[in-house]
Amino acid sequence: MHIERANYMLDKGWYAGPWKSNLAIPVGYAHKGIDEPHVHGQTTEIYLVARGTSVLRVGRETVHLASGDVAIIEPGEAHTFLDSSVDYFHFVVHLPEPGQASTAADKFAAERSSLGL
Repeated sequence: MHIERANYMLDKGWYAGPWKSNLAIPVGYAHKGIDEPHVHGQTTEIYLVARGTSVLRVGRETVHLASGDVAIIEPGEAHTFLDSSVDYFHFVVHLPEPGQASTAADKFAAERSSLGL
């Protein structure tokens, strides 16, 4: 068994992943939607909203998320959070393509203009 707890002093963090455990799939969290436009080359990113609301931008589409929603961002889709409620909390899971490792090196900054911002 492996238990991790969210650090409420940090806006986001990782519970587990290849860099700190034997788990091959990184699992993390965020206490707010962070405005950091980026894209993943080979990783599917899954956000599971546990509490609150947020506004997510994927490509040129704006999506409003609420508790119980799941957003699945495919490789190559530029995305960022634009806003979130003060009580917001989501889990995030990275799924690499078969045969690939999910690493920080698969995350690339995206121009705000690519999101129509």
